[in-house]
Amino acid sequence: MSISLIDFLQQLTRSVPLLITVILTIGVILVNGWTDAPNAIATCVSTRSMSARSAVLMAAFFNFLGVLFMTMVNATVAETIYNIADFGSDPQQALIALCAALFAIVSWAVLAWKYGIPTSESHALIAGLSGAAIALHGGLDGINGAEWIKVLYGLVLSTILGFALGWLCVKLVETLCRRMDRRRTNSFFRYAQIGGGAAMAFMHGAQDGQKFMGVFLLGVFLAQGQVHVETFVIPLWLMILCSAIMGLGTSIGGYRIIKSVGMDMVRLEKYQGFAADTAAALCLLFSSLTGVPVSTTHTKTTAIMGVGAARRLSNVNWGVVREMVMTWILTFPGCGLIGFLMAKLFFILF
Repeated sequence: MSISLIDFLQQLTRSVPLLITVILTIGVILVNGWTDAPNAIATCVSTRSMSARSAVLMAAFFNFLGVLFMTMVNATVAETIYNIADFGSDPQQALIALCAALFAIVSWAVLAWKYGIPTSESHALIAGLSGAAIALHGGLDGINGAEWIKVLYGLVLSTILGFALGWLCVKLVETLCRRMDRRRTNSFFRYAQIGGGAAMAFMHGAQDGQKFMGVFLLGVFLAQGQVHVETFVIPLWLMILCSAIMGLGTSIGGYRIIKSVGMDMVRLEKYQGFAADTAAALCLLFSSLTGVPVSTTHTKTTAIMGVGAARRLSNVNWGVVREMVMTWILTFPGCGLIGFLMAKLFFILF
């Protein structure tokens, strides 16, 4: 099932619940743009391979390409998020619960952004949806265990594979270039770093773009009174809308996250930034092709840790790492609890 742009706009003018859901979903995508998308370009900005403005434009373009091409190849990440929670058989109650989850995600992400901590919007999305579904059902019946297992697989995969690939990539680069002139390699890796940032932006669109489009369509179908839609097709207009909003979000508030990930955690040289981007992009590509939803933030930061640790463990600012890890650990219970409480409140109010 799908929906054309004309049909969507007509429904939007007739349905206040759909309008509210769309505004909240756009808010979540916008927040993702200023909290998650900057991770893709953090290293190429911090190594001064690109200016922040040019990197934002590049990220917006390659986010769209990632959304478009990966959705055409494999849309299972969107389907996983779509089915992560069961919102029951009453479309009105389900829509209220979904709105509560989206409100919780935006609240959590804005708090993390305020302190410059690159929280995972993917984890917040999953936690918020799950918390609202638990509130709706009054128990764990609203949680789809089979889809949640994929999330846990993704958590382990992005941590271990991201770190390991970061370590291996930088070691390989150092081995291949150990007898080369440093000035010549710096010039090469400046452009290679830009290519790595583009690859990361592409894979960010492939992963996170799919997740938020799945939620967007869930809201549209619930507003139409359709609770159980087995299959759906993501329309082109939604891909363009999602990419544009992500790009806008990155341009609004991305520099704080760029500083935390690309500058504060590990001081990177150009070849190290290239290795981190390559490692993270490869991990995200594997995850997207296998349909496992992973956090782009988690993957990129663990890849950077692997690159830093390859030289010396002391190269990594473990204080910054500790803050990030605590945020990741707290995201599931924290955002899930906010989603649960917001859902209970929204049921009383509406």
